[in-house]
Amino acid sequence: MRVFADTYFYLALFNTRDAHHKRIVEFMTGFTGGVVTTQWVLTEVADAFASIPQRRQLQAKFRLLADDPETRIVEASPELFEKGLNLYNSRPDKLWSLTDCISFMVMTEEQISDALTGDRHFDQAGFKALFA
Repeated sequence: MRVFADTYFYLALFNTRDAHHKRIVEFMTGFTGGVVTTQWVLTEVADAFASIPQRRQLQAKFRLLADDPETRIVEASPELFEKGLNLYNSRPDKLWSLTDCISFMVMTEEQISDALTGDRHFDQAGFKALFA
């Protein structure tokens, strides 16, 4: 089984004071599948951890992700950006971020139905937010 990891997941995983940290760690302790995320998601995570002490710690965590054979980081590309932007523009009735729309496109292309997130936008888009 493969799942998609959203910003919500990494924020809770990397921050021991996050209200969802324990739940995320418990889930991952028993999880044996693969994880897919994007450089866009990791950009959002880095933005959230922009303070100087956290930057150093985040760099090491990102290196662990990049070296993890069970984690796939989908690289940013103009084509994927355009697909996400098209979805973003086609759904003015939704409050989906551009990063979410890119995530939805990756999930569709990778045939992934479950997301490591509490963001109900994933449910709205037809996926399953595992922590909602």
